[in-house]
Formats: sequence, structure tokens, C-alpha cells
Amino acid sequence: MAASGRLDVMLYGLGAIGAFYAFILSRAEQVRLTVVARSNYDIVKNKGFIIASENHGDHTVIPYRVVKTATDARSTFDYVVCTHKAIHQESVPEQLAPAVDSKKTTIVIIQNGVGNEEPFRQAFPGASILSCVTWVGARQVEPGIIAHTRSEDMQIGLFPNHSVEQGLERERLNQFASLLTQGKTVFQIVPNIQVQRWEKVVWNAAWNSLTTLTMLDTHSWLESSPGAMPLTRKLMHEVIDVANKCDVPLERSLADRMIGKILDMHAIGSSMQVDAKNEKPMEVEIILGYPVRKAKELGLETPILETIYTILTGMNQKFIKGVV
Repeated sequence: MAASGRLDVMLYGLGAIGAFYAFILSRAEQVRLTVVARSNYDIVKNKGFIIASENHGDHTVIPYRVVKTATDARSTFDYVVCTHKAIHQESVPEQLAPAVDSKKTTIVIIQNGVGNEEPFRQAFPGASILSCVTWVGARQVEPGIIAHTRSEDMQIGLFPNHSVEQGLERERLNQFASLLTQGKTVFQIVPNIQVQRWEKVVWNAAWNSLTTLTMLDTHSWLESSPGAMPLTRKLMHEVIDVANKCDVPLERSLADRMIGKILDMHAIGSSMQVDAKNEKPMEVEIILGYPVRKAKELGLETPILETIYTILTGMNQKFIKGVV
């Protein structure tokens, strides 16, 4: 942090979720915000972006800098906030390296999936990592225009680095939390963020995958046949079993709670389903691939999870090749 108290923050990935948290961080007076944008770069560079939020009202956000790559920023940052879609996670740290000074930079990961932190820890062994699970309803209506519903929650915690003094790690966590507080968003600091990460993967592994493979909404899928509900429950149980083998304590009753929660909601699709409809790369590896690989490593049988992962991997090849 600069002597003036200013915090230089770079946000990497200005999609709907990235734009929402760019807006939240921009409300903190000491933040000087740089955003890395791709498809909406020209519009955001020239005009900023607009967020229409049911919770926060309508705002135009003008970042301090808008760049296409981390290299273009020509600086290192106090916080690097990763909100990009987790498609090629292993290649991202190299792209971010010019913006990272391991002595001062804290990496903040706001993404779906599990295992997200590992490539960053390998690339930046001296850096602190904050891991976040977000439940925000937002979409980019058109480049530079974001619509945000009332859905807004986040859990945040440390991905502990035993080479960094514990007090310093806690200070970095609390400082970032203070920025979220100034941004007036909803969040909780949790002691073991991996619990929340795996809980959301149980949710995503079921609803994202099954709505995408069937092209049905959640309710239509569950009502589609007598076997739909039991299959969904078995899929969730397989992911829960992998989490427990990874020393992340989840109860099997979580599956029934998540099914109950989805039935209490209006019928929904999923972000993965939207990506498939638009033939865009899907977050298959970080949601399904990591649990499948962990299961094999730990000697667990996960036949439903592995089958769904294999089919979605095949689908995804077409979408990935289309953007190469």
C-alpha cells in the first residue's frame, strides 16, 4: 500500500460478475482501480460501464485505467482480483505475473469451482491468496451494460500460506473485507473457505451439468422422469464423498437441502447452459474435472460424476476450438 493510504487494485476479467465487484471496489475511496477487459474493452475504455442493480441503483463506473492485459498496466498491485471465467486456469498466473509483487500483492479469487487456488500458489509461493465464493445474480445485457438482480452474497477466507506470517495474512484479509464493506455488499468471513467452495461445487456439478446436458430448466429436469431426482441426489453424494476424502467436512444431507432449495426457487437454467447455447467454453474442468481427478487419486468410485464430466468435456472441445 502506498504511503498515502491508496490501494492499487487490478481486477482481471470484466464480465458480469467482474463488473459487479469492480463497481463495489470503486466505491472505496482509497482504491485506484485498474480493470483488464477483453470483449468490452473499447466501450469501457471510452465510456466506463453501467450497472443497473436492484440493490444498489443505477451507476456509471469509470475505472482509473482500462487495459487489455496485465502487462499493459505496467505496474504491480496491492490486490489482484481474479473474476475471469476459469477455463484455462493453469495459464492465468503467467499472464498476471507482470502485475504481481509477491512481497506485497494479495491474489483474490472470485470464481466457481475447486482447486482454483493451486496454480496461483505454485506460481506465487510468497503471495497471500484470498478465496471467495459468490452468489450474485448478474448478466451483461450488452457490452458495458450490467444488470444485477437482488441476489447478492459472498463468503471469503484465506487459502493459508504457511510461509507468510499469520498476522500479515489476517491483516490482508481484513483490509480487503473493509473494501467490500465500503462498497456496501453482503459478505461473511469464514474460517475454512473450502467448505463453501465444495458446497457450491455440489450445487454447480448438479444444476449446471444437468441443465446443460438436457437443455431443460431445473424444475423441468427434476420432473422429466422418475429417475431424475434420484440421479441428481446420487451425483451430489458423489461430489460430497470426494470433498470428505479431501478433508472438507460436508454432510450427505446437503444434497436434500440443495434439492429443496432449488424447488423453492423459480425454475432456472444455469450459466453453463447459457455458455453451451452460445457455443462458448464452459467451466467443465474447475467444476467437474478437479473432483473427478481427486476421486481417482483417492481411490473413490464416482461413476455418475465421471460420466457427466466425460460427456461435457466432449461438448466443450467444440466450443474451446472455436475461440482459439
